[in-house]
This record gives sequence, C-alpha cells and structure tokens, in this order.
Amino acid sequence: MRLSRGVPLVAALLAVTVTGPAPAARAAADGHCARQERVRVPGAEFQTSACLADLTTTGLAGTPYTDTADQAGLTAGGTRSPSGVPGVQVDGYFPDTSAFNATHGWRHDAQFVIRMPDRWNGGLVVTGAPGTRRQYATDRAISDRVLAQGYAYAATDKGNSGADFYRDGARPGDAVAEWNARTTQLTRAARRAVAQRYGHAPRRTYMTGISNGGYLTRWQLENHPELYDGGVDWEGALWTADGPNLLTSLPVTVARAAGSARDEDLYAAGFARGSEFLWPYHEKAYWGLTQKIYRAEFDPSYDPGCPGASAGDSVDRILAPCASDAAYDYASRPASVHRAVARVALTGRIGRPMITLHGDLDALLPRAADSDVYARMIDERGRGGLHRYYTVPGGTHVDGLHDTYPDRLRPILPCYRQAFDALVAWVEHGTTPPADRAVSTPAGGDVVDSCDLDGAGARGR
Repeated sequence: MRLSRGVPLVAALLAVTVTGPAPAARAAADGHCARQERVRVPGAEFQTSACLADLTTTGLAGTPYTDTADQAGLTAGGTRSPSGVPGVQVDGYFPDTSAFNATHGWRHDAQFVIRMPDRWNGGLVVTGAPGTRRQYATDRAISDRVLAQGYAYAATDKGNSGADFYRDGARPGDAVAEWNARTTQLTRAARRAVAQRYGHAPRRTYMTGISNGGYLTRWQLENHPELYDGGVDWEGALWTADGPNLLTSLPVTVARAAGSARDEDLYAAGFARGSEFLWPYHEKAYWGLTQKIYRAEFDPSYDPGCPGASAGDSVDRILAPCASDAAYDYASRPASVHRAVARVALTGRIGRPMITLHGDLDALLPRAADSDVYARMIDERGRGGLHRYYTVPGGTHVDGLHDTYPDRLRPILPCYRQAFDALVAWVEHGTTPPADRAVSTPAGGDVVDSCDLDGAGARGR
C-alpha cells in the first residue's frame, strides 16, 4: 500500500482478466477522440489510452477494456443497457506496493479506468468497486448508462481486491482506509484528466456505488464534499466503531450454520422475515467468507490461524467460514479493534445531497442493521434535508438473484437509474425528490427495466 502525492460471488472472486495492455490510441477522425493525446492522469505511475467506437459493455465485451466475469451477478439477465457511445478509455494505475489485481497482467493494485465520451455533457461520475471486485465491476450496472447520458466515468479497484485484501497494509484497518484514499485520489485525477480532453473541468461531479461502493459514496460525501455535487448510495456497507457493522451482524449467521443459533437470532440481528429463502445461498457463498475476511482486516489477533495468510486456495476453502467466528463478539473485543474500525467509520455528517437505496430482502447487509441506521445517523446530525432514502420491496444485495427467483425478487438497478436522475434534477434544477418511501411496483409489472420512484408508496424511515 502506497499513495503517491499529487463480497462477491464465486465467479467474481476467482475471475481474473489477464491480457496485454491496451494498444496505442488510433488517430482521431472527424472529432472522434479529439485531444486524446493530451490526457495524462496526474499521479499515475502508468497509463495507456485507446480510441474506441463504443465505450459500453456491448462494444467492449470480449476485449481487454472490460471484464464481464467480474460483473457476474450484479445485474439481472434481462437488463437492457444502452450502447453506441464512442470515445476515449484510459487504463492505468497509481503507485502502490500491493499486487492483488492481475487485470491486464499488470499484477499491480490501485488500477483505474477513465472513460470520456465524444459527446460530453460536462459531468463526471466516480465509483469504486463493490465487494472485493475490481475496476470494471460496475461497467454494466453504472458505466453504460451514465456514458450514454454524456458523463465521463471513472472507477477504481480501491487499492486492493480479492478475498485476501486484508493482507494489504501494516496495521488493522489499513486496507479499507486505502479504499477511501484511492477514491479521493482518482476523483481529483479524473477531474484534471477530463479537463485536459475537453478544455475545462467538470461542471458537476457525482459519487456513486454499490455495496462497498455505496460505503465509499457515504464516506466521500462526509469527508470530501468539496469534490462532489451529490451521490447515490446503493446499499452501502455501514461501519461504526461501536456497531452496528458487519462484525456485529454476521457472526450469528456463522453460528446458525454451526447449529448454535436459531432463526430468531438472525431476526434479532436485523435479517428480514421473508428473506429465509435466500439464506441457504448466502450461507454457502457469502456469510462465512465475508465475516472471516473483514474480521481478519480489523481484528487479526482473534484467530491468527483462520483465515491466516490467505482466505483459501480453492473455491471451497475461500467460502468456508472460520469455526471460531460462530462465537465472535465484537462488543467484547479490545479497544484497539474498535479504534481500527473507527478509522473508517461513518458519522452521518454528509455535506452534499445523497440518495440511498436498499432492498428489504438484503440478506448480506440487512436493511435494519444498515441503511435504516445510517438514515437515522444523518437525521441526528441535522443533515436529513440533504438525504432521501428509498426501500425497494423485493430487492436483495445482488440483482442477479432475480434470475433465480423472478417471482420473489425485484432488481434494484431500474430504481437506481431513476434515483440518479432524481439526484441530478435535485442538484442542477432544484427539483425536490420524492419523500422517503418504499418504492411501489411499476404499474406495467416490468420490474427488470422500470421503476416507479414517484409512485405512491409507504413512507420510509
């Protein structure tokens, strides 16, 4: 881990794009990719750029410029996405000493991607990878549409990735703290790179993200509101020094798998009644893995032998829980553990408008222990006027599970897209977004590609 001056599905865990660096830029014609040669990402140790006919996943699929495997599970199979957005893509990395990210064969962390469409609307959208994924993870979920709307787009791998991310850094909490620093670093660099291509800095900059990317959105708007005009938080992870956080809600899931906890204990921890049909999958693919790697990040002395130097060398070992985590009690852990979490904790003191979305069937980050709490934190800090909170009935942590349970689950992406548009209207035109609410089902019944954010629904909070 070094900064220069100037939870995942199985497929996403193991997928690594190993290709050569992007080829040199082609000559621009008729304004296509104009000023590409001027773009130099400030602080980057290495960068390469390309003039492309289509910056969306439709045009990039099968090329080194995206990674569809790392996007696995984040969107429903039937999701419609725009395409046909020509422009410049810049890939590269900032100085760093860790090497979890093997994309492009670089084996170098702090990788980023910046995309600049030929037809620019004057805005920039920044995000960080969800879970332990890498910089191309939200290409389909976020990049495609904002590019089609004319925004430049920038994404970071957060400075470390994969199930062994907790090995990065010298002290507990360093790896997650780097996520925040890398996002700030990329935002500043992307703003200057965009200005080099278009001749002026972005008029608007928006922060957004899914899961850990939602956490980054919350943290950035609390700590660096001067860099952004607003943000959309899609079920961001909540970290607070005294709880709740992942280490207060997940141990009971490991205990349940071990037979030492009951369903009622999960309800008490915040897991929603009605989400039980999702628990077997989460027990296999999420709960044990997530608990052990984040506990290793913040509290490595609890069980030094598990996960130890690696979360595992096979799918089964990576996903297997540590038996000791069934008895993990965050509240009783030493003050040093709470201080490690405090380094990255959220306060609710957002400084820019933000919209939060959370599914009421999220079985990894249960709403009652996460966004419900964070919304109250924002209110308690006197920032409620800057916040809107929308619950998506039938939504869960990853939209891809809708393909397995189309009659029980609803993708969050279409509501996210509406929320982003509502944020822009709020920031740029003073249009007040709908009040906090549970988002009603679209009248036409299409939950994959439509949402009724403005429709009448039960009030949230």
